[in-house]
Amino acid sequence: MDTVKTRVAINKYSASIIIAACLAIAVTLFSATTVYAAQQAVVKASSDVIKINKRKNIRIVYDVSRNDQAAGIGKAFYYARGLIEAYRDMGVTPKDLNISIVVRGAAAYWLLKPGAYQMQVSDIFAFNPNEKVVEELIDLGVSVEICNLTMKSKGWKPEDILPGVKRVHDGYTRVIDLQQQGYAHLVF
Repeated sequence: MDTVKTRVAINKYSASIIIAACLAIAVTLFSATTVYAAQQAVVKASSDVIKINKRKNIRIVYDVSRNDQAAGIGKAFYYARGLIEAYRDMGVTPKDLNISIVVRGAAAYWLLKPGAYQMQVSDIFAFNPNEKVVEELIDLGVSVEICNLTMKSKGWKPEDILPGVKRVHDGYTRVIDLQQQGYAHLVF
């Protein structure tokens, strides 16, 4: 009798193992099929996406005058960084991009060093959230430029401006000049 109970228990145990193994195989096959189908959908979708043609000497000018923010920094800086990443995803390196960000008017204070920034926003504890992204953009070869007329109207001096930022006579003529050199014009 004990032998019969043992055989039944072993058979139930074996059946459980076999069922579990079959389920594992089925899940694996289903997962592999699902992953393969998803990969094929991505390949098909990416073949439907229009690709860029120009991959060298891409020229963009950001015309920045509005004090709009995105993710806690100046919106134009946020989108410039995103544009560089988008091109990088398509195999275009930052050295193949010629990007100028011309900042004037209400947005110009984004380019101030800490002391001048604190005076501008009337908060001695404030920090310029754009300082790091400006440095990163300059390191990537972006020309970050400030309108000298805006600086004069605000009473700022060259020593008030973040390192690496270039001064241009005025924002309008700089943007027009870059447009005439074939730069795509993005307004912020």
